[in-house]
Amino acid sequence: MREILHELIESIGDREDIAIATVIETWGSSPRPLGSKMLVTASGKMAGSVSNGCIEGAVFEEAQKVLKSAKPKIAAFGVADDVAFEVGLACGGHIEVFIQPLGKAHRQLVAMLNRDQPATLTTNLVTGEAEVTEGTPTGSELARRDGDVFIEPFRRPAHLVIIGAIHIAIPLHRLAKLMGYRVTVIDARAKFATRERFPEADELMVAWPDEAMSSITVDSSTYVVILTHDPKFDLPALRSVLRKPAGYIGAIGSRKTNQNRFDALRKQGFREEELARVHGPIGLDLGSRGAEETALGILAEITSVRFGGSGASMRQVKAAS
Repeated sequence: MREILHELIESIGDREDIAIATVIETWGSSPRPLGSKMLVTASGKMAGSVSNGCIEGAVFEEAQKVLKSAKPKIAAFGVADDVAFEVGLACGGHIEVFIQPLGKAHRQLVAMLNRDQPATLTTNLVTGEAEVTEGTPTGSELARRDGDVFIEPFRRPAHLVIIGAIHIAIPLHRLAKLMGYRVTVIDARAKFATRERFPEADELMVAWPDEAMSSITVDSSTYVVILTHDPKFDLPALRSVLRKPAGYIGAIGSRKTNQNRFDALRKQGFREEELARVHGPIGLDLGSRGAEETALGILAEITSVRFGGSGASMRQVKAAS
């Protein structure tokens, strides 16, 4: 959403009309999740995708009709089994797409996203009226439909804060960048927090954890990983985030190590519900102890927390459904 809206609006401005198509409902197999978007201009330019190719042509035609009539509409599409197979699905499905002229609310949303402000876009699917409000609801960051209203939260870009520039942090910061995170690496030891070791980090901070965290905005889009494994770093780091609304807090170390940390924090006045926010031992168990696999397990756990996953294998999930 951020990329396609910004790209198209910046290149076209107000020179021509734009229609925006949004996936608002799916049944069966669906190649794209709720909230997926495609933009179509009156002159025929396209950006984004609502189905990875199988219904884009039909959506394009419907978008042109919407631009001519200036009236929004819901378009329903069935994806046949043979077409679904061609685009990588096991079977067909059904998709509903809401198509509307791009309006003032969408441009306002882009401006807020460009300032890294969290925002929520609420669209009335009957009237087509859209409204942008600052901030996002608590819980999942996924789009959802509530009757005739479609609600899309847009948090600030996901921000991974790594405290402790140890060996595991190197593959972790690379994986996080691959997943689209903004990455900050913090360590008080200048010889560890170097550009040579962390070439892809957006920000390197040579500072004590509590000092560094005081200058970082922490909200539900912030994911904090503490890898220092040393009380003189761990405790200030935990103190600096436990009472802030971070989306994830994880600390490396054994159960005994974490218990020792928690005992020290209890003496400093932290409550059990605050300590319970810490994921430790950190990460999902992938059955290996290499740095790359450990980093993958950490990012897998963050992803599960971020999108409300169970952390179970898909085989288990499907068997239980």
